[in-house]
Amino acid sequence: MEIIPVILSGGSGLRLWPLSRKNHPKQYLPLIGDETMMQKTLLRLKGLDNLANPIIICNADHRFLVAEQCQQINIKDPTILLEPIARNTAPAIAAAALESLKLSDDAVLLVLSADHLIQDVKAFHQAINIAKKHACDGKLITFGVLPTDAKTGYGYIQSSIDENDSAFRVEKFVEKPDLKTAQLYLEQGNYLWNSGMFMFKAKTLLDELNIYSPDIIKAAKSSVDNATKDLDFIRLEKKAFAASPNDSIDYSLMEKSNNVFVVPLDAGWDDIGSWSALFDIGIKDKNGNVIHGDVITQDTSNTYINAKHHLVVTIGVDKLIVVDTPDATFISTQDKVQDVKSIVALLQSKNREESSNNLKVYRPWGWYDTIQMGLYFQVKKLHVNPGAKLSLQMHLKRSEHWVVVTGTATVINGEDILTLNKGDSTYIPIATKHGLENKTSKLLEIIEVQSGTYLGEDDIERFEDIYGRINN
Repeated sequence: MEIIPVILSGGSGLRLWPLSRKNHPKQYLPLIGDETMMQKTLLRLKGLDNLANPIIICNADHRFLVAEQCQQINIKDPTILLEPIARNTAPAIAAAALESLKLSDDAVLLVLSADHLIQDVKAFHQAINIAKKHACDGKLITFGVLPTDAKTGYGYIQSSIDENDSAFRVEKFVEKPDLKTAQLYLEQGNYLWNSGMFMFKAKTLLDELNIYSPDIIKAAKSSVDNATKDLDFIRLEKKAFAASPNDSIDYSLMEKSNNVFVVPLDAGWDDIGSWSALFDIGIKDKNGNVIHGDVITQDTSNTYINAKHHLVVTIGVDKLIVVDTPDATFISTQDKVQDVKSIVALLQSKNREESSNNLKVYRPWGWYDTIQMGLYFQVKKLHVNPGAKLSLQMHLKRSEHWVVVTGTATVINGEDILTLNKGDSTYIPIATKHGLENKTSKLLEIIEVQSGTYLGEDDIERFEDIYGRINN
């Protein structure tokens, strides 16, 4: 039976895509190594038998970034499902399971998060092979990490002690405990950290979800049945997907079924979904600080500071998490860092753009970065990949001024076709058809100054588009 990896690449509003590739040194915040966490998640699966192309579930805004990262590591044909609205893991995994049955009638799904660190790949593969055997027998498998200390930031799994030595029946899932309880779990020996990784046959998952959470199956099935193709992506139907209960796979199924087994995992696992985890694995200075970027400290200890965009200065602080991004600055005590989800929810309730939109936005032709914005103006930097082409388009409420800073641009401006080199510029009046193309093999960068009464991305009418976006 084929193993189909299902990668959950969503996350909180402060999650970044870490990449430190030499040819894009400023695009991503470097965290660990030369690949993104999603790329590492996919690459560590190499060597498994009967491994199929992955199904990746992501927000629509990340779709081109996900596709680009797959190409960089030679994954040519991933299935990329686009969530139309933020939902928890259960509807996303259900949708992936339904989609997987189009690829294989007997698919075994390996559900992984895109932000986990696993240092011992051999031990990880051994655990997967054990899990696959039990999954093929119709069991729901979760991976439980052997705890190294009394962590309070993870949920726990209580396992039975009377099964064989490869998989144990799950007695119960436990929410994040206080320190005293976590120490008790560690002493008892049959409690494991809940990794949030799973393995099961797609049919088994769907059958059991239909018993315990039928509303999720109903919504997921309708969203998959009515999904639309968008280039190489699959857009789940929004209304149906939004109707699903916003539940995790743990809550909707794993905590309710009596068919759940846990495979112990001792592979140097860590969840890099939190900044405190990056502090734990980071290289510390003599004061116990983990520092990235332009930072000046005084009387500062045991603190994680990530300042890749501005100078950050700290005086007299201890056990903080300080993260400076182009969009926002996040400051928390280490014991409260997990509460960032509640801040994201608060931002969403106030309709703040920071909860869902980044200043850097990826498009099929490259990306743009918002440098500055005001009441009637906005300044962007456009990065156009070699051979890429923006749509022939028009704006009804804004004009644009383009200045080439790197490379050579082929520009349509009304009736004119222009070739602009470094330092050249052109002005595009309101309601003028215009287009931009990089016909060269080198990078093209444009500074775009917008001015007008409305500067939203929906003020666009496309006439020609090689990426099929005219009707979207």
